[in-house]
Amino acid sequence: MDHDGLSFDVHLSGPARGPVAVLLHGFPVDSRCWDEVIPRLHESGLRTVAIDQRGYSPGARPDAVDDYALDKLTGDVLAVLGHLNIAYSMVVGHDWGGIVAWHLAAKNPDRFTSLVAISTGHPSAARDALTAGDQRDKSSYIKWFVQPDAEEKLTADGGSVLREFGLTDDEIASLLEPGALTGGLNWYRANFTGDIATKLACPPVEIPTTMVWSDQDPVLGRTQAELSGRYAYGDYRYSVIDGVDHWAPQKAPAAVASEIALRSSMF
Repeated sequence: MDHDGLSFDVHLSGPARGPVAVLLHGFPVDSRCWDEVIPRLHESGLRTVAIDQRGYSPGARPDAVDDYALDKLTGDVLAVLGHLNIAYSMVVGHDWGGIVAWHLAAKNPDRFTSLVAISTGHPSAARDALTAGDQRDKSSYIKWFVQPDAEEKLTADGGSVLREFGLTDDEIASLLEPGALTGGLNWYRANFTGDIATKLACPPVEIPTTMVWSDQDPVLGRTQAELSGRYAYGDYRYSVIDGVDHWAPQKAPAAVASEIALRSSMF
């Protein structure tokens, strides 16, 4: 699908007449993070749209850092849905995809029927957690993600740092493609430098919302997850997956799919 001079890889599957769930991945794995979740959603009657987002689709890797600003990222999703003639859907996001999902849900309540955020709390809750919890320490890695030599550090020794993060060899191989890792890192460079509070500012969400957090997550802590309920004004559910780290869609696909299906019943 073409948009903004870029070409996006979009994976549409599932029951032809089922309610639609848009699936947004995070850093640094593309839409394949949903591979074990998607079949379970189809069994629940949902149709899925999994997007390889800006920086991850080979045809959508612009050079300028500003091209990865949050309004560009949300605009991409809306353009995909428009191209597919999907007027209403639920939106599901993990990690960075969660930030995009919170913004889409908050700013477009007429387009989205419900939200499931996985790992990533509401941006305002994350802001609160920087002073009220341990999120500042957990987020310290961002300081070197925005540096010019981040690609070199992450790919050194065959991607040993990425492997420590929990990535598979296949996932690392994808990031070694021209421009792939830079595209993912540019999400941080565009949105986590300068006036971060203004760039990430997000209104409260008024549509039905589920926050899913896994209790072994080393980078997104409990406080930012728990405080998200303050910024969800509609029907709200908070769910904790025990014994799972940050990679909930890959490590706990059944639990993640269950929460998405449960929220879809609110249509």
